[in-house]
Parts: sequence; C-alpha cells; structure tokens
Amino acid sequence: MIQFIKKKIAFAWAKKHVRETEKFKTNAVEDQQRLLLSLVKNAEKTLFGREHHFEEINTVQTFQRNVQITDYEDIKPYIEKIKKGQRNILWTGTPEYFAKTSGTTSGSKYIPISKEGMPYQIAAAQSAIFHYIQQKNNADFVAGKMIFLQGSPELEEINGIKTGRLSGIVAHHIPNYLQKNRLPSLKTNLIEDWETKVDEIVKETEKQNMTLISGIPPWLIMYFEKLIERNSKKITELFPNLQLIITGGVNFEPYREKMNELLGKPVDTIQTFPASEGFFAFQDDYTKDGLLLLTNHGIFYEFVPLEEFGKPNARRLTLKDIELQKDYALILTTNSGLWAYSIGDVVRFISKAPYRVLVSGRTKHYTSAFGEHVIAFEVEEAMKATVEKYPAQITEFHLAPQVNPAEGLPYHEWFIEFEKEPEDLAKFSENLDKEMRQRNTYYDDLIAGNILKPLVISRLQKNTFHEYAKSEGKLGGQNKIPRLANDRKIGNFLTNFVVKY
Repeated sequence: MIQFIKKKIAFAWAKKHVRETEKFKTNAVEDQQRLLLSLVKNAEKTLFGREHHFEEINTVQTFQRNVQITDYEDIKPYIEKIKKGQRNILWTGTPEYFAKTSGTTSGSKYIPISKEGMPYQIAAAQSAIFHYIQQKNNADFVAGKMIFLQGSPELEEINGIKTGRLSGIVAHHIPNYLQKNRLPSLKTNLIEDWETKVDEIVKETEKQNMTLISGIPPWLIMYFEKLIERNSKKITELFPNLQLIITGGVNFEPYREKMNELLGKPVDTIQTFPASEGFFAFQDDYTKDGLLLLTNHGIFYEFVPLEEFGKPNARRLTLKDIELQKDYALILTTNSGLWAYSIGDVVRFISKAPYRVLVSGRTKHYTSAFGEHVIAFEVEEAMKATVEKYPAQITEFHLAPQVNPAEGLPYHEWFIEFEKEPEDLAKFSENLDKEMRQRNTYYDDLIAGNILKPLVISRLQKNTFHEYAKSEGKLGGQNKIPRLANDRKIGNFLTNFVVKY
C-alpha cells in the first residue's frame, strides 16, 4: 500500500511540475536578460561588483563591457580571500559550500556554491525524473531500490564553509522520500578507494530490487561487469525491474551498444549535464536527442563561437543570437558568484523551441596538430556510425596525433580498447576515416592533399583505460578520460598497452 501511495504521489507531482515548466521553455530569452540584471544587482556591493562597476550595468552589453571572460586562474585570488574567511567577495555573504574538483595548472579547484545555488542542483535532478514519469506515464521505479552515484559524503570545513566533491555534497540533500530506497549504505559511500567501493556496492545491491541506477557510463560499465562476473547473469536478468538509468558527465552514445550488451536488453536512459558550477540541462524527452537548457535556474548563459574562443574581441552571444548546429564555448554567470566564467564545455544547439543542446566537446580537448581542429562530438559521431555499420563493442578510445612517425606521413592514431572487435578491422578503420572526413572538412583536405595518411587504429589490452585512470589518481566518481588530445601525453602511456599483431 505504501508503495502504491508513493507512485500516486509521484504521478501527481510530475504532472504539476511539467505543467509549470512550460512557461520557462517559451520565455527563455526574456527570462535570461532579467536574470542577469538581477544577479548583478544582488552583487553590487561585493568586492567583485565594486571592482567591475556593477552599479553602471543595466544591459547585457554593459555587462560584457565591464566583465571580461574569466577562468579559474582569474577568480582564484577571490577564492583565496573567501577561504580566509572574508565575506561579500564574489557573492553576498559566504558560500554555503565549496565543491572541490580536480584541477591542472591550479591544483584542486574550489567552486563556490551559495545558499541560493544549491537548491537548483537538486531541483534540476528532480525535474529530469518528473519529466520522465510524465512522458512514460509510469512511476513503478519509485517502489524499488535506487543508486545515486556519489563521492564520499564526508565533508571538511574551510573557515566554516563545508567542502567536498559535488556528488558528496548532493548526498546531504537527497529528499527524505527517497532515503529509504537509496543505496549504497553510508559505510560504503565513505570508502575512498574506488575499486573497493564498487566491490562493496556490488555485494550490497546484487540481491536487491534495483529499479533506478545513476552514474557516468564508465562507472556503470565497471559496476555491471563486476555484477555479471559474480552472478553469471545479464543485468536485466539480475534486476528484472530495472526501469531507468540516469547518466551524465560524458556523451552516452559511444557507450550505448556496450551498455545494452551488459544489460541484456535496452533500458530507458536519461542523459543529464551537471557540474560543480551548476546543473545546466537534462533530457526532457528520453526518446529524442538533445538536453533541455535550464534557463530559469539561476544561471545566465553566453556562447562564444568555438573558432573564436580565446581570441581578442571574440563575440559573446546570448540565446537570441545562437545558430543551430554550431559549436559554442559555454560561458556562465551564476547565483553563486561566477561571472562570465568559462567552464570549458562546448555545446551545440539542435533546437530553439525550446532550447536544446548537445555537449559536443571541451575547449581544451581537441586535435589540431595539423590545423584540423577535430572536436569530441565529431569523433564520437564517427565512431557511432562506424560501429553501426561494422558491429563492434568499444570499451573506450582516445585519439592522439602522430606528428613524427618513424616512416611515412603523419596521421591520427586511434587507441581503441575493444570489448568485441569487428570482423574486419581494416574495413572498420577505412570506414571510420571516411566518417571523419565527412564530418571535418579540414581533416578531409589534409588527407586529400597527402598531408596526412588515413587514421591508424592501435588495439589496446583489456583494462588499459582502467589502468590509465588509476595511474592518474582519477579512478571512479565523476572522472572521465578525454576522447582526444592535441598532444601524446595520454597516447604515450597507452602505447605501452598496444596489442602486437
């Protein structure tokens, strides 16, 4: 009876919520302009606001004139002031949390989350689930057990500001009505070593009625493989009531075939676009591509054409200016005190009514050693098309340029860890190159002009990418391996695991 009541309540909430969201879908441009001025007004008296003359800002144009595009290195001095206990620096008061993320030149990054910003992180995840329930007309999964992948919920404090991984922070905000259904246990969640943690999650869940599983695709695959190894059953045999998988962090498509193989049959999937800086979008129609951009969740968006990003006088477009099927660097201004902040993600709009995006890559993850500027979306789509034509199962892959080969022309080297190889690897490779040439005219010109030879596939031993992640201390959680790079830092590591013919 309790489970029946839960499902009825979920239906009612979902119907009401989806009806209420229709307004923001149609008023996105106006809402965004009002939001920016509201954020600026709120932060007028902050250190950042005074330094950038927020009192003068009354249009998007004056904001863009006063506030240049920033990255973490630019805001790090402000973050250090906040960490020392100073108030009213980037946003009024002090942040409620610091989301601690892995950095590169900066070391660990501390992304502020305000008391105004945190509720939107939770509301966005709930909205994704409500849209699914309304569309599917089925809320059976609320009666079963659920996993929400998260880092350790144990938080430290920096001058009174609770600090930890975003997923660990979110664990403290899971609604009460989901707490009894949620796995794994607190004891397991506190385990730091990722492999040990997954082993314990397997033991805790393998006999449970799992109905919803959430995590980034590489984590899901690792979890599913361990379940199958222990139980000799496909996942949907082990969990016959599994209804929904929620993913985020990376494009799901390259993993779909491998996932379906492990599952035994397809399971409904919702893709999301969360980050420490905010929750930006989710798949509001699980049957179609594209993520609904959340334009009323405390974040003002700007979009820099990818070919202009990092250049002086690069255009900063707003929603009303964007074009479909073009790649844009995503720039954020948030109600947690990030101002014209470059998050490093690249998006491509596929719809304006409402605004829906695909995450097409990262501003720092590309291959352009020869001027071709290949991005993640292109390599992922080329791989997807090739796998459909020449069936194979891909665990993971990485593209790196080979600028100085021992002999012959330079080329793109694709390091691929196959779960199941194609019957004809030569034809697979030839088709992959063809698909890449169709998607990137610069690459096509380089091949046609004999500047590059067609791509080369290097097969990798099983668990190679697992070993790479471990070597970098980035095993598990929300960590993900770049699909491509403009150098051979990752490629040189992978070379040690190439399968010799």
